[in-house]
Amino acid sequence: METIQVVLDQTLLRATDQAARRNKQNRSQLIRDALRSHLRRLQVRALEETERAAYSRQPASVQESLLWEREAAWPAE
Repeated sequence: METIQVVLDQTLLRATDQAARRNKQNRSQLIRDALRSHLRRLQVRALEETERAAYSRQPASVQESLLWEREAAWPAE
């Protein structure tokens, strides 16, 4: 692991320390977990944007949409 320096304002630092105590973690672990979570959300957002752009270039046909609608429907009881 690398040691880095991060500048936080007092309010954010206080909230970070409180959250770390609540979760029984140290500050570094809380920040690592938060950063991993944020990076995963950014990756998902980038993939969604890629798909959105692809569908904008070539929209799904009506038949394709109906096929996926049937797949997504709850089965009859």
